[in-house]
Amino acid sequence: MKLLNATVLSLFLLASTSPCLSQVASAQNSQMINITRRGSQQSSTGSAQSFTGSVRIEPVFDAHDPSRATGGRVTFEPGARTAWHTHPLGQTLIVTAGTGWIQQWGGPTEEIREGDVVWIPRGIKHWHGAATTAMTHIAIQELLNGKNVEWMEKVSDKQYGNQPSASQGAKDMNKEPSAIKKNFGEFSPKLVQLTDDVLFGDVWERAELSKRDRSLVTVSALITGGNSEQLPFHLQRAKENGVTEAELIETITHLAFYSGWPKAMSAITVAREIFKKQQ
Repeated sequence: MKLLNATVLSLFLLASTSPCLSQVASAQNSQMINITRRGSQQSSTGSAQSFTGSVRIEPVFDAHDPSRATGGRVTFEPGARTAWHTHPLGQTLIVTAGTGWIQQWGGPTEEIREGDVVWIPRGIKHWHGAATTAMTHIAIQELLNGKNVEWMEKVSDKQYGNQPSASQGAKDMNKEPSAIKKNFGEFSPKLVQLTDDVLFGDVWERAELSKRDRSLVTVSALITGGNSEQLPFHLQRAKENGVTEAELIETITHLAFYSGWPKAMSAITVAREIFKKQQ
């Protein structure tokens, strides 16, 4: 009987202390460093109500008490943009790849490029998105009463079409094949015409595959085929289409195991020289 009573008492004490132990464990976990590996969080497609065009959103971090800040990585395909919107406590944008545009209500459209940091004050009505090439940025904003954005009407094609004069260089990026015509037009007009009209004018413009993904496929094919002489143009084009330097380097590293070490080493040598010139 004494043994039974002792057992019941032990079970009662264990049950009564379990919530306390759980709370202690939870408190301890909240004080631990947490690492979220890139690619471990599922990305999503921007909703048609808040975005125009093809937009991919990847969570970066959530708010952790007492902090109210949240962050996400957003990739806009060419022509894609947000709707007009505001943020209750402002927003910071860090452009990590490509070229984009941003506009404050009533103000001019301004160009933003890789490496630019944009601060948007609270309550300012604005939109941002890709230019004629893809653009990726990290967006950081704070929650106020559980909300960090107030969505409004969409940006019309006419509003989006009011491009900044400073972005003429960006508009010319899609006209790169004209350099082929300049160099080889008289020598091989048919090859130039097929390159301009079919390859860049049709295939690269097809909506079934984004330009970002087409760039990754093209770079991979060139490396696999050992065509290093074509890499400089397409590495630059890949960056313009929203592929980061880190992603290109990782692609080359990955291909070393499938295409061969010498081809990967040749490609990484070309990439290093290209990226150095752009710094």
